[in-house]
Amino acid sequence: MSAPRLSALVVARNEEAQLADCLATLAFADQIVVVLDRTTDGSRAIAERVGARVLEGAWPIEGERRRAGADACTGDWILEVDADERVPEALAREVRATIARASPGYFQVPFDNYVGTRLVRHGWGASFGVLSAARLFSKGAKRWGAERVHPSVKLDGQRGRLKAAMTHYVDRDVGEMIDRLRRYSLARAADLKAKGEPLPPLVFTLRSSLSRFVKCYVFRKGYREGRMGFMLALMAALYPLVSQLIVEAERERPREQAHDS
Repeated sequence: MSAPRLSALVVARNEEAQLADCLATLAFADQIVVVLDRTTDGSRAIAERVGARVLEGAWPIEGERRRAGADACTGDWILEVDADERVPEALAREVRATIARASPGYFQVPFDNYVGTRLVRHGWGASFGVLSAARLFSKGAKRWGAERVHPSVKLDGQRGRLKAAMTHYVDRDVGEMIDRLRRYSLARAADLKAKGEPLPPLVFTLRSSLSRFVKCYVFRKGYREGRMGFMLALMAALYPLVSQLIVEAERERPREQAHDS
């Protein structure tokens, strides 16, 4: 019986500064698929140099572009990697050994998260960074929802967890962290507007934001990271609040314009 084939899937948008280093760690895969979403830089040439299969297009919904990439993978198993992530040799060996004996399903992959050159072990969570995710899965075992950011995921089959961690360069500095909050909040606001549902009272969102802060800073031990842990908890707390305020401001604008006329 032949060994299971492994596809590595990378979804990116204007990531030429990081893509080459990411792809260099995926040479152990039988196939590399790179999905380029509305990309205007040199990412295609970088992907083609390593023999990757390249898909180019426009997918405003994150789940849709990830589904397109998974459909293009021909391997029995798929390892999902972002451009700001790297697969160390220990993880590559464990992935190969795992799929050689695993039943169809999925595996949680732990992360070593970096801000700049600093490894930050505590305080991640609440939609602003994760400690592990289902990144290794048999073809068809993972399906993404229709959200623009952090799409919901449905998983089928046997569940497992790997030991070796994926390296994740989350942000270069605090400024980039704040920029990420802006991008995430705008994307979530677009999701809220698309649903068209009434927003919760602002006091409920404030309570949810406070809960997120406590979860990251206290229960996920962000306090052990000093000021960085405080920043992570603050970003996680502000994310739903800022998203709602964006939507409320845009809904108020037509009423203000009608009043002025």
